[in-house]
Amino acid sequence: MAGTVLAVYGKGGIGKSTTSANLSAAFAKKGAKVLQIGCDPKHDSTFPLTGMLQETVIDTLSNVNFHHEEIEPEDVIMTGYAGVDTLESGGPPAGSGCGGYVVGETVKLLHEFGLYDKYDIILFDVLGDVVCGGFSAPLNHADMGLIIACNDFDSIFAANRLCLAISQKSERHKVKLAGIIANRVDYEYGGGTNLLDSFAEKVGSQVISKIPYHDMIRRSRLQGQTMWQMEEGEQRDECTQP
Repeated sequence: MAGTVLAVYGKGGIGKSTTSANLSAAFAKKGAKVLQIGCDPKHDSTFPLTGMLQETVIDTLSNVNFHHEEIEPEDVIMTGYAGVDTLESGGPPAGSGCGGYVVGETVKLLHEFGLYDKYDIILFDVLGDVVCGGFSAPLNHADMGLIIACNDFDSIFAANRLCLAISQKSERHKVKLAGIIANRVDYEYGGGTNLLDSFAEKVGSQVISKIPYHDMIRRSRLQGQTMWQMEEGEQRDECTQP
C-alpha cells in the first residue's frame, strides 16, 4: 500500500532542504520508512542526511547512455542518518539544459522501480519557487504540498504563486495544501509571523509550524548534519569536558 507523498516548495534559499532533511529524520525516528528526493541541480538536499553530495540520477543515467532498464534502485539510492533513504535527481550544468526535465524523469523512474509502494513517507524537496514543467511533476503524485516561507514580502510573494500552483494541480490530482511552515522566526529581536499568518488566512490555509532562528541550524547545514546529530555531538562534548 502506498504511503504519504509530500512535496516541499518555497522561495530559493528559504531553508527547504534543511527543513526537509530534519523532517525526514523526524519521521524515521518515529518508525517510518522514508525516502527523501532532492530536485535541484545542485544536488545538496540530502547533504544533512548523508554528509556528502551523492551521485545523481542524471549522472547515473548518463553512464548507461540513458537506458533506464540498466539502472537498479541501489544505483541511485543511499541510506543516510536514521535510516532515511536518499536520492538526488541532479540536473545539467548551469545554463546548459532543463532541470525540470530531469525531475520529470526521476518521477518516472520511481514508478519503474515501484518505490511509491515501498515507503511510508516520500518527501520531494523541490527547487526554489519554480512551478513550471518538470518542477511541478511531484505535485502530480503528492498527497500534500508544504510551503516553507519567512515573514517577508519576497517569501510570501513566492508562496502565493505556489498556492496557486497547488490549487490548479488539485483540480486534476489528489494533492492538497497542507499548510505553511514559518522558518527563521527571530523572536529575540521582536520578529514574528504576523504577515505570514495574515497571508495564510487569506488563502484559506494556516501556519502549521514555526521554526525559530537558531545558529545551530545554520551550522548543521554547513556540517552536513541534522539537528539530532548536532545535539548528540554537543552532548558528547559536554561529557568529555574536564
